[in-house]
Amino acid sequence: MKRREFLKAGGVGLAATAVAAPAVAQSMPEVRWRLAASWPKALDTLYGGCEFFCKRVAEITDNRFQIQPFAAGEIVPGLQVLDAVSNGTVEMGNTALYYYWGKNPAFTFGTSLPFGLNTRQHISWLQWGGGTDLLNNLLAEFNCIGIPTGSTGAQMGGWFRKEIKSMADFQGLKFRVGGFAGTIIAKVGGVPQQIAGGDIYPALEKGTIDAAEWVGPYDDEKLGFVKVAKFYYYPGWWEGTGQGHNVMNKDKWNALPKHYQAAIQAASEDTFTWVTGKYDAVNPPALKRLIVAGAQLRPFPQEVLEACYNAANEIYADLSKSNPHFGRMHASLAAYRNESLAWMQVAELSFDSFMMRMRTRT
Repeated sequence: MKRREFLKAGGVGLAATAVAAPAVAQSMPEVRWRLAASWPKALDTLYGGCEFFCKRVAEITDNRFQIQPFAAGEIVPGLQVLDAVSNGTVEMGNTALYYYWGKNPAFTFGTSLPFGLNTRQHISWLQWGGGTDLLNNLLAEFNCIGIPTGSTGAQMGGWFRKEIKSMADFQGLKFRVGGFAGTIIAKVGGVPQQIAGGDIYPALEKGTIDAAEWVGPYDDEKLGFVKVAKFYYYPGWWEGTGQGHNVMNKDKWNALPKHYQAAIQAASEDTFTWVTGKYDAVNPPALKRLIVAGAQLRPFPQEVLEACYNAANEIYADLSKSNPHFGRMHASLAAYRNESLAWMQVAELSFDSFMMRMRTRT
């Protein structure tokens, strides 16, 4: 009797297993996406972050959701990633949203507003200050949705073929500068140029441009700028951070199972830690190597910083009146910055300042 009951129970268990297997397959479908990046493969932190992200998505979904990364130029040029995602050429991309400020100046808030926020403040504003919702309201007009991912941290001011001693040196200066910051450079007399990362060196070498900024010591060393321009300026006032985004085609996103959407969210957050942490590890020794190679480290003169700051705020005031997206984001970010700076001054700045004083004594 007990044997018959056991076999009967076992039969039910086998049947349940047979039913469960197709159910699992339906909830974990095999999905293949392509990711177009704005970065060349030589930049092993920015493009490496894309590879890390794709690997994490595969790990989280037991390899059922595969995303293949493509470097700038392999599917579309680096500055056309948003277009490729918007029109469905690829399902997603990894890019800096300020590249698309020409479509709408408010895109600059996705990457870095000049004289805006540092890295910690910016990711805090995006996640807790409503920044991501405001950006996604804008991205929806392009049939996209965005999630913040790796950040470069604060950036350098770039490589110049001649010294910058005053605002007079900016007159007619052909300067490769990313995103919206070019409008400020133009307002103070420079000639901004937006050039993808892989194309900057030959332009600087041939004298097509007079100066160029990219990210910071580690990437700048890889791109070889010290060979063709010796004056290395700081700070990169237009990028107190360099926030990247994963951008997904909205139709493709909505078609994903919810747990695959969650995998993209989780992997994007993991990538933020990976990219930002790596930059903080590799930039200090790279800066030392660049100085040995002949880089002459220079701070921007106070006159230059103040003139650019004033020009930026004039532009922000005008755009806030004429562009609803820009106005809402600027009001949100400025309020968040004012609150945050008070705290940063009390805690972060006082700690960092003390540690710098102690460092000079040892």
